[in-house]
Amino acid sequence: MTREMLTGNAAAAWGVRLAEVDYVPAYPITPQTEIIETLAKWISDGVLDAGFVTVDSEHSMITAAGAASATGVRVFTATSSQGLLYGFEMLYSVAGWRVPLVMVNVSRGLSSPITLEPDHNDILAARDSGFLQIHCETCQEVLDSILMAYRLAEDERILLPVLVNMDGFHLSFTREPVEIPEIELVRKFLPAYHSKHAFFKATQPMAQGVAVLGGHAYSYFKYQMHLASIKSLEVYKEVSDEFKEVFGRSYNTIEGYMLDNAEYVLVMTNSFSTLGKEAVKKARVKGIKAGLLRIRLIRPFPDMDIVKALNGKKAVAVLDQNISVGKGGIVYSEIASALYNERENPLLLSFVGGLGGKNINPGEFEFVFDSMIKAVDTGKIPAPQLLYTETEWKEMENLKKIAGKQTTVIKTASV
Repeated sequence: MTREMLTGNAAAAWGVRLAEVDYVPAYPITPQTEIIETLAKWISDGVLDAGFVTVDSEHSMITAAGAASATGVRVFTATSSQGLLYGFEMLYSVAGWRVPLVMVNVSRGLSSPITLEPDHNDILAARDSGFLQIHCETCQEVLDSILMAYRLAEDERILLPVLVNMDGFHLSFTREPVEIPEIELVRKFLPAYHSKHAFFKATQPMAQGVAVLGGHAYSYFKYQMHLASIKSLEVYKEVSDEFKEVFGRSYNTIEGYMLDNAEYVLVMTNSFSTLGKEAVKKARVKGIKAGLLRIRLIRPFPDMDIVKALNGKKAVAVLDQNISVGKGGIVYSEIASALYNERENPLLLSFVGGLGGKNINPGEFEFVFDSMIKAVDTGKIPAPQLLYTETEWKEMENLKKIAGKQTTVIKTASV
């Protein structure tokens, strides 16, 4: 084992290298291009024995990845933001082919307006595609999640593709200490892939992605995908236990931080959870029994694990780094549905912040905790809140003056 300072992109490339993939179709888009550049260099230098091809678009890239995976080889690719959406049609197709490829998405806010920094509308737009989704907080977790994703995807009980998500810039270009495991240990955990269901040869004719007329057959295949995805909750825990046994690191479907005796809980995902943990520590210093629940597995959604973790809490605030325009936070709705049939639910509050990489500052976290305490004291749950400070609204008003009358800034919610 070696320990190096790696960016999230470099950690992803190492995960792919250690997985000993066979084929990498690629198309560049900021901020994931470094992953592909690193893999291309290793392949060119002979360090990684894999096929590499650059194609004309993300749509072609995902198509090539799915087609290659259907031949029984181990496939990797990566994208981000508009690229993920450009290939969106093929997400549904390759998931329906039941091919166990792994793709990294480096989250970046969607246009318009344009930004290079992260929120999660890109990855969450794909939550119904059939891809499983693992969301990462650290660079180490990115490397480890790729290895776990191949084990999960290639399990004969699952055979679904997996998206591994990390935040652009905040993680993709941030250097953190990462343990790079020895290849012998990786091979023990992740043996070479030998497909039994998707190996095309003349003596073994088969069909994938067949056309069906009428809803009966279509329903059968969709139900089969759904049941396999639900089964992956069980299989994921097996994979997680074995990963801990081999490498000493543990990744559950969710992560609790200072959660055991917490009364007021933040729910977050991805790298901004680190900011949430710092806010929890500061709240504890003030005497608030604060905690944080990070959702790591978004698809399948670990409802029962979340219900168990939030049982007995006074209030829960879901801090979404995304927005379903006209509805609100996406993860909030998922948490609400998980808790709906429980008899003693905590009060559930909704906040949206961090869009386009906007920082969530300590004052905003304080506001979230104060809102939870007030809701418990009064029994009244506030309307969903969009986190923006008064200073930031004034800055936007100044931008409007500079940009001219065509720029519209409407103050509808503030902290």
